[in-house]
Amino acid sequence: MPPREPSIHREPRQVVQPGREPNELTRKIRKLEIRSRRLVNELFSGEYHSSFKGRGIEFSHVREYQYGDDVRAVDWNTSAHKNDLYVKLFTEERERTLLLLLDGSGSMLFGSGYRLKKDLAAEVSAILAFSAVQNNDKVGLLIFTDRVETYIPPRKGRAHALAILREIYSIEHTGRRTDIDAALGFIRRTQKRKAIIFLMSDLIGSGYERGMKLLNSRHDFVVIHLGDQLDMELPRSCMLDLVDPESGERVTVDARSKTLLSRYAEVGRRDREDLRQQLRRMRVDTVFLDTGRSIIGGLNAFFRNRERKV
Repeated sequence: MPPREPSIHREPRQVVQPGREPNELTRKIRKLEIRSRRLVNELFSGEYHSSFKGRGIEFSHVREYQYGDDVRAVDWNTSAHKNDLYVKLFTEERERTLLLLLDGSGSMLFGSGYRLKKDLAAEVSAILAFSAVQNNDKVGLLIFTDRVETYIPPRKGRAHALAILREIYSIEHTGRRTDIDAALGFIRRTQKRKAIIFLMSDLIGSGYERGMKLLNSRHDFVVIHLGDQLDMELPRSCMLDLVDPESGERVTVDARSKTLLSRYAEVGRRDREDLRQQLRRMRVDTVFLDTGRSIIGGLNAFFRNRERKV
């Protein structure tokens, strides 16, 4: 049976006029915007700006040669015309493209605390999107499950950032499983110029290593791993009926058993450490965030470390 063709939406499936969204959605997006813009202004705008280089350099102007200038920068045409040495000066071309790759599979609808992994992804997306807007960069969105669900091409402006947030909150997905490599392959085919790419996922699945390496070699590629406390440990309670959000498989476990709880925690810690080591070997910058914790510390540490590398 041939694989399904991805359903690519160049725009959100449903275009909602400002002020006509359901009141609850409007309030949620407005609240997220206010909080995110405050964090951007106070914490992240400068870090975002200095953590990623522009696409290249562009010519600015010429000036007279000064002792210590690189002779390779001499503008020989201008020098000959003015009968003196002049050098070319360049500035970094700052306009950049930010792409948000958001996992929309069933596991993202899970959360043991006051927010789901999907809500955590929306918060991070808002901060990154408004950081891009403040720096006059373009921002786009790709939502994927086991296929590409929605693609919004990069554009500038606050209204476009708000459209992206509305799409994150309102989209209805056709798939529940995860195929990260399908999303990475789509970006490789469509994004020919260097971009800043943030992949937000709990990284359930496999087969994405080669795709990550390829994107990482051509773009500023960052993984934001979205976790939850229950990924690492179960509370001691009673008989628990657990459901796999992607496959629908059910299993009942005895959460009164110390042995079982200890084994579950050990497997969770080992899986998380194996994932850290795998991403480190691939030299992929990674931020680990949790639904039950503030995102500020993790993002701040990432931007500061990234700034030192640039």
